[in-house]
Amino acid sequence: MQFKNPELLYALFLLLIPIIVHLFQLRKFQKEAFTNVAFLKEATIQTRKSSQIKKWLILCTRLLLLAAIILAFAQPFTTNSNTFNSKKETVIYLDNSFSMQAKGNQGELLKRAVQDLISNVPEDENISLITNDAVFKNTTIKAIKNDLLQLDYSSSSITSEAALLKSNTFFSKQKNTLKNLVFISDFQQDKSGFSPQTDSLTYVHLVQLKPVNSNNIAIDSAYISETTPTSIELKVRLTNSGKPIENLPVSLFNDTELIAKTSVAIKDQVETILSLPINDVINGKITIDDVNLQFDNSLFFNINKTSKINVLSINAEDDSFLKRIYTEDEFNFTSTPENQLNYTLLDQQHVIILNELNNIPNALASALKAFTNQGGSLIIIPSTDINLESYNQLLNAFGSNFGTIIKTEKRITSINYSHPLYNSGVFEKQVDNFQYPTIASFYNIISKNASAILKFEDGKPFLNQIKNTYIFTSSLNLDNSSFKNSPLIVPTLYNMGKFSFKNPALYYTIGKENTFDVDISLQQDDILSLVNGDENSIPKQQYFNNKVVINTSETPSIAAIYAIKDKNETIKNVSYNYNRDESSLVYVPLSASKNITVNDSITEIFDTIKSDAKINALWKWFVIFALALLIIEMLILKYFK
Repeated sequence: MQFKNPELLYALFLLLIPIIVHLFQLRKFQKEAFTNVAFLKEATIQTRKSSQIKKWLILCTRLLLLAAIILAFAQPFTTNSNTFNSKKETVIYLDNSFSMQAKGNQGELLKRAVQDLISNVPEDENISLITNDAVFKNTTIKAIKNDLLQLDYSSSSITSEAALLKSNTFFSKQKNTLKNLVFISDFQQDKSGFSPQTDSLTYVHLVQLKPVNSNNIAIDSAYISETTPTSIELKVRLTNSGKPIENLPVSLFNDTELIAKTSVAIKDQVETILSLPINDVINGKITIDDVNLQFDNSLFFNINKTSKINVLSINAEDDSFLKRIYTEDEFNFTSTPENQLNYTLLDQQHVIILNELNNIPNALASALKAFTNQGGSLIIIPSTDINLESYNQLLNAFGSNFGTIIKTEKRITSINYSHPLYNSGVFEKQVDNFQYPTIASFYNIISKNASAILKFEDGKPFLNQIKNTYIFTSSLNLDNSSFKNSPLIVPTLYNMGKFSFKNPALYYTIGKENTFDVDISLQQDDILSLVNGDENSIPKQQYFNNKVVINTSETPSIAAIYAIKDKNETIKNVSYNYNRDESSLVYVPLSASKNITVNDSITEIFDTIKSDAKINALWKWFVIFALALLIIEMLILKYFK
């Protein structure tokens, strides 16, 4: 118990005055009874004793009455000592991920949470509130009320553990500060381990909002499974986290035109195939009807006219094997003898192949260095009789050097299956009984920061990659190597060409690092933008001589089909979809522990916080006690005989 006016407690010393007075009144002279009244002595003694008891009771009553009045004026109160003596900070995390679209007893979880916050947080209390994509620091509910009412669902989903760490950064580092973290989420299951840590002055209040059911059907993904001369087969995968559905319509639109429709029965997951016309530009949208979460009921995709990749082969040997790999349906293949090279062609290429040149002129080496610096891919295939000095003049720019030639037959036995050239479906599994190609001679190579793609049986590299440069250490002509007859040659060289220019994929996922190339030459200070209606964003982009590399992650933030525009000219379209991690309505079980409370009601959590900080004034009870003592004294005076 504490006092608002503790200085008034000194008045309690006044209680000594009635005690002293009373003691003097009780001091009497001894009386001796005469013989004729001796028989009355016993009755007199009994009456006198009774009178003394009455006086002691009145004294105690008056002392208590006076003490109660003094304590009432001192205004006593009780409260949690930690709460009262400490400065208070409140941080609120409000999860606005797509899973909060689920319906609770009173509507969508997020909308209900916003209403409860506005109703229960004092308007003028200083708080910090964060969501997945917004921060309101050191503000009040009154100041951000309109922002909360307009709060929308965010494509930026973060794990519960990451949200907890982010929330803790908004507390000050002051000591003896009481910290209340209110964590409002559905606590959807994710890969992070959620384990809140607290101290004696930090209280974590977990509010787990759960939907009335966990049913949800989502369009998980789509991919082209087969291409025929007349059509494209698009395979669509759907997932279900609730009750089985016997008949679910699936519709496919090209812009606003319905071009295909089917129906599926789904228990956990199912795949269905939709047929598309070949050689048409498709701005596709796949839709389903599901009354639960809405963000995963549609999936956007694009099939554009593929930009052909420009490949230039500078030859001193036969290039027929290259012509069979770089076919005209996907590549613009140009072949030229080394003595007829037109240097103006170099800047127009995406890939340049040095096909077994004996010597690399200084002018060509300088042009190739500039070409690779501009994002072009270079493939170096040496001859069996190279000019080491001319080759190393070029290779030095990539941190490599050829050594002397070693004329020993070796097998190419080690394949880096995890390398991008081979991990995209080239091999279904790692092969042990492969017919390994052989070579008759190769060059020792010293490389810094090189990634070995293929190796000989003794571990020495046959094919190295340094950024966008691929270096063979051996000639590929049939007199020296059987690599041309190996199944490895097609995926190796084909993927080198394909990776030199990244055409936009079928679609991209918002929130992930996405990179693609646009076949365009821009003027200085020109930029490309992504446009969909009123949505206009400028992505991160890098300019090269013959292409622009676009990188996106959080932008754009809305799922749709976007036009890639140079000023007002549309170059091609690209699609973005929301991450499907939020589609599975599975939740983490929470348990309370020291300084951690778990509840499913925002109102109850804030009532608890308010009660912890509430001051219970006791002066009214002391006034009532004083009145009761006054009544008791009056009763004693009137009825005590």
